[in-house]
Amino acid sequence: MNSLNMSNSADWVMPLINALKDLGGSGRPKEVSTKIAETLNLPESVTNELLPSGALKFHNRIAWTRNYLAREGVLDATIRGVWVLTEKGWSTSYTAIQAREMVDKWLNVYKKNRESHITENECNISVLVNSTEEEPIPAEDDLLSILRGMSAKAFEHVCARLLRESGFENVTVTGRSHDGGIDGEGLLAINPFLTLKVVFQCKRYKGTVSREQVSDFENRTFKTADKGIFITTGYFSVDAMKEAQSGGKRQIELIDGERLVEMFKEVKLGVRPIVVYEVIPGFFKQFEE
Repeated sequence: MNSLNMSNSADWVMPLINALKDLGGSGRPKEVSTKIAETLNLPESVTNELLPSGALKFHNRIAWTRNYLAREGVLDATIRGVWVLTEKGWSTSYTAIQAREMVDKWLNVYKKNRESHITENECNISVLVNSTEEEPIPAEDDLLSILRGMSAKAFEHVCARLLRESGFENVTVTGRSHDGGIDGEGLLAINPFLTLKVVFQCKRYKGTVSREQVSDFENRTFKTADKGIFITTGYFSVDAMKEAQSGGKRQIELIDGERLVEMFKEVKLGVRPIVVYEVIPGFFKQFEE
């Protein structure tokens, strides 16, 4: 770890490519970041470091590295929510110098785009970076901000509604302090013959949920349920994710803020899709020549 610089995307180019290869060529963002952390044996002091927005700095850095590799054609950027190695990616390898040159190239592109006021659609990236590679923090998703601003009771009830919209039955919110972290429960029919009792816990966090919190929820709830769901508007530490998937234990589902927002969108709960067209001035300039 001493040779890796958290603020230097170039240092994470090959760890990201190798992680995707180890995962069979594809993986969800947090799955890839977790794989990198495990392979490099990164301490929680690194993986749990937060940006001022409350986002995890480590995951943010890996996501930016992914953007550079996508622009290079090493990763497929067309599949939402999944990072995929292209045919080129499987055979691509960077030396430290080559990785630095590649990152610098795209940093300069983004910087020029910013200076010339090119729209985000033209850049094909949601935020731009400056010359020092201190990448600006994307604005929080409006939905996530609203969820974080709700009262604890209201958040529990909206999560219960989300579970109902997602196929759960008999969903109730307990809201009792002696339930050992259980905020509610429900039933999920797997097939006509099998129904699971599920308990859930809701945390309106902006930061990181620790391994100890996940372990406590796991130990306190599985005496009375078949499955547990831990829902947070924040993030789970790498060790918390490992704890949830430990061998020999009943796995619990971890829903972080990013995934929670996607789930609301999938069932269109409290949101509605809007199609917006934005003019790309650069497209029309070619016809003036």
